[in-house]
Amino acid sequence: MASWDNSITGPQPECSTVATCTGYRGARHEAHASNLRDRAVAVDGRRVTLASGDVLEPDYLVLATGSAYPFPAKTEEPDIASARKRHRAAHEALLAADRALIVGAGPSGLELAGEIKAFFPDKHVTIADISDDILIGPYDQALRDELRRQLDELGVELRLGTAITELPSVPPATLAPISIATADGGELVADIWFRAFGVRAHSEYLDGGPLADRRDERGYVRVDEHLRVVGETHTFALGDLADADRDMAGIANAQAAVVAANVRALITGTGELTSYETFPPMIAIPLGPEGGAGFLGDGVVDAATIADLKGRHMGTDRLEALFDSAPPLAA
Repeated sequence: MASWDNSITGPQPECSTVATCTGYRGARHEAHASNLRDRAVAVDGRRVTLASGDVLEPDYLVLATGSAYPFPAKTEEPDIASARKRHRAAHEALLAADRALIVGAGPSGLELAGEIKAFFPDKHVTIADISDDILIGPYDQALRDELRRQLDELGVELRLGTAITELPSVPPATLAPISIATADGGELVADIWFRAFGVRAHSEYLDGGPLADRRDERGYVRVDEHLRVVGETHTFALGDLADADRDMAGIANAQAAVVAANVRALITGTGELTSYETFPPMIAIPLGPEGGAGFLGDGVVDAATIADLKGRHMGTDRLEALFDSAPPLAA
């Protein structure tokens, strides 16, 4: 969605305009701001062309279009009804399956395995990954060991260091017999499979424009210490789209605060720009509502902490407060 904001955090002097391109299509009403439900299809400097044909030309532009990730971790459906229908179909397929295969042993794959086993303990769940361990990244080995211990208790089968010759031919999250060969001559069988790897920055709308070369080889937008797009003074990028840090919701929230402060400083002409400081290695990985572990800067935290922090509600309490609305019941 492209939103046309007259301010970031309240009324601003000189009536400067700030456009924020986000990855969301839904409309949200805020004080001192107006929102357009549309999709940005091209950005030429600070000129934003929308799918409707409308053009925005703000004084300040914030690129916050996030990233794509395989379903069900993220969905590209255009509206809530379509997204709910797709999730319901995946849920029904999972209910009918006896064996689930998850390809990818990163955070999303581990969380999905934990959720399945927590609610359907009799289902056989296999996680396959080409890496020799789970959760590749800047985390203490003690965290991996604790997660592996809990996965073993849940009965999750780990097939690590396993290269597969090709992905299943059937779409993910659908019920169908699955049998795929591994490079070592083995076989992975299941009734349903999920892809849990392959994040992709949503920066395709920069193709062919003057900001196209501000992306790195992965498609992330390169930014400076103030989260401005490299070489730009009034265009910012944050969250999963920017190369400033890891792809995590908490990090995106912190970056949004920095961008808001910097836009305000530029508009008012007062104060220095705020620099963004990268986060230390931190992560919370639930394995079902009551399990999991995490690393929050000073060591591994236990399942009870992760359950309170994320596992029991998966962040919906924060969204309920943000949008002043309880999440709708599944239809």
